[in-house]
Amino acid sequence: MAQILFVTLGCAKNEVDTDRMRALLGVAGFGEASEVSDADAIIVNTCSFLASATSESIETTLELAEEVAEGVRTRPIIMCGCVPSRYGTELIDELPEVAAFVRADEEDNIVSVVNKVLGLQDTELPWHGALRTVEGASAYIKISDGCDRFCTFCAIPYIRGRYFSRPFEEIADEVRALAESGVREFVLIGQDTGIWGSDFAEPKTLAWLLREIAALVRDVNGWVRVLYLQPEGMTDELIATIRDTPEILPYIDIPIQHCSSRILSDMGRPGTPEALHQLFDRLRDEIPGMVLRTTGMAGFPGETDEEADELYEFLASEGFDYTSVFAYSPEEGTIAADLPGQVDEDVKLERTQRLIDLTEQMGFSATASHVGERVDVIIDGVEEGDNGLELIGHAWFQAPDCDGAVHVASGEAAVGDIVTVDLVDSFCYELIGEIVTEEN
Repeated sequence: MAQILFVTLGCAKNEVDTDRMRALLGVAGFGEASEVSDADAIIVNTCSFLASATSESIETTLELAEEVAEGVRTRPIIMCGCVPSRYGTELIDELPEVAAFVRADEEDNIVSVVNKVLGLQDTELPWHGALRTVEGASAYIKISDGCDRFCTFCAIPYIRGRYFSRPFEEIADEVRALAESGVREFVLIGQDTGIWGSDFAEPKTLAWLLREIAALVRDVNGWVRVLYLQPEGMTDELIATIRDTPEILPYIDIPIQHCSSRILSDMGRPGTPEALHQLFDRLRDEIPGMVLRTTGMAGFPGETDEEADELYEFLASEGFDYTSVFAYSPEEGTIAADLPGQVDEDVKLERTQRLIDLTEQMGFSATASHVGERVDVIIDGVEEGDNGLELIGHAWFQAPDCDGAVHVASGEAAVGDIVTVDLVDSFCYELIGEIVTEEN
């Protein structure tokens, strides 16, 4: 049985794509390798969201090629995902070390590609419905792909194509299969989740989808979390659904990028600081105790010192629980890359660090505010701590792999278990917890 090594770079959407390729290859009879030396072929699922991510993807591929060259047998490398989607046939001459390139929209053909590079006979796969290989109690579920926004700084529409919603039946089948396999947290992702269903012949809404998924996971005490909501996607129906449906976590992720009306306009995004303030005030009024995550960008072309201060003051006044901060990167093929007023790199990095310092201070404080609470925690893994092995998990207010973790120094539990924990201390974005027993 041929063994495949998977290397995944980039966001959670890529993790989902790799998981599907892993499942397809598993159905076809391939095994999974953990080291280059054990692999018969290597699949690198790449990211190209930023120039730095593209560079990392190519460097990783070349490092794997060097490791393969040091061995006694050939192991073909297959590059998948965003880099092939973005650069296409240009890569053939640039990366002769790669045996095959697979665009993101071609990844369901991965079995045929692997068979070809290994010189194996291609066979027709039996249909297995929901194809996932998730271990643990949390799973990301892609509900859409592509994007129609064409923000001037972003290459995603050119990489992933136009927006399209995944059919409800496919999503529901995947949720059911994952629930049967032990998954308890279902994290819905897409480039623009708020408009899910708007492109159907008979349009549906994200709020409708959330209610349907909540009903599917109710019997297993499941959690439903949704990420990547644009401000205008926060409709009355969606707010009410999050507020009134116990299975849907009151965790709202709204990337604003900036607050300056002029900068937002140049980004190709609607919005004003007044409208954003009103939105977040309303969310806090209607969903008490909710957690808010956002994203800010520093150094967009033409950003003045005053506009940089405006973003700083906006973030400070809103006090988000979690904030991701990025320095603007001029991406090939985007409108913003050719705009006048490109900000000096040193200034850009200084503004970025200033925002990071602020948002870490806010985030550390928000994390500490949970000390003293008793919460359910999903166990994600086991690590070596200062006092031996400790369980690592996350609570409802922490998106997996994004927002820090809960460290449980004692108690018996396995990966995938949900345990009740008293939160007793915090450091940075991390929390210390003790499993609740009959004694306490």
